[in-house]
Amino acid sequence: MQPSIRQLKAFVAIAEHGSFVEASERLHLSQPALSIAIRKLEESAGGALFNRSPRGVQLTPEGRHFLPMARRLIGDWDDALGDLGELFNKERGKVTLAALPTLAAGFLPAVLADYRRRYPNIAINVHDVLANQVDELVSSQRADIGFSVKPGAAEAIHFEPLVDDHFVAVCPQGHPLLENKTVRWEELIAFPIIALSRLSSTRQAIDDVLQKLGTGMDVMCEVSQIGTAGRMVAAGLGVAALPSLSFKQISAEGLEWRPLTHPNVPRTLGIITPARTSRSAAANAMMDVVKVHAGALGPL
Repeated sequence: MQPSIRQLKAFVAIAEHGSFVEASERLHLSQPALSIAIRKLEESAGGALFNRSPRGVQLTPEGRHFLPMARRLIGDWDDALGDLGELFNKERGKVTLAALPTLAAGFLPAVLADYRRRYPNIAINVHDVLANQVDELVSSQRADIGFSVKPGAAEAIHFEPLVDDHFVAVCPQGHPLLENKTVRWEELIAFPIIALSRLSSTRQAIDDVLQKLGTGMDVMCEVSQIGTAGRMVAAGLGVAALPSLSFKQISAEGLEWRPLTHPNVPRTLGIITPARTSRSAAANAMMDVVKVHAGALGPL
């Protein structure tokens, strides 16, 4: 039988006060209940921890040896409960997010600023990665929440739509495509294209559009980062098809955009969470803040 925390506290109280009466008053326990607790503790220990006499209660040698350890165990227990309470009360903890760069730059900054104001002692870690890496981080529980496109069939994760983003034609200022309010895909690909890596969800969505149109594009340069694509367009090296939300992660200097149409291609972005694992209090609080800001999220 393992001693309980109640038995340890009874032992320490009696040792400190030298009296069952005073210890019972301190612990708000009846003397019979206190005596039972000490008897069970001594049974677990295998011998007497106190000598009882008309002069009071004194520790046995074994009791004196055990007293500092009992105090340490009680302190560890109280610290553990305190730490747990701080986690549930969002007074400490950590939340890890995984997000497409578009959402990491276009949506999360306002969310994280609000979250930090509400819960200043919770650490935040953000991975801005490709869509397949978002799925992997969430499904392996290395990230609490993901922000990405809808994943393929994956039983380990759950997807909740957040916003429909749209593609825009990004051109250097003064480009002839900017003369109209909208740009057709076929008009855009008549010019040299600054394209994103084939590994990105944005490029995969663009390739799907072109496949449906039965055409291709003249790729002048392929880059990994949307910000790099934007600067190359601004330098006059070509044009690009980018998600409208990506404009919040690149410098708009020297750039203008128009909605891409025919077809109009919405790209559903949303929240990815583990399907079978409960979230921490810190992660639940993050979800609440995300949903507060979700209503303001939308394409340009």
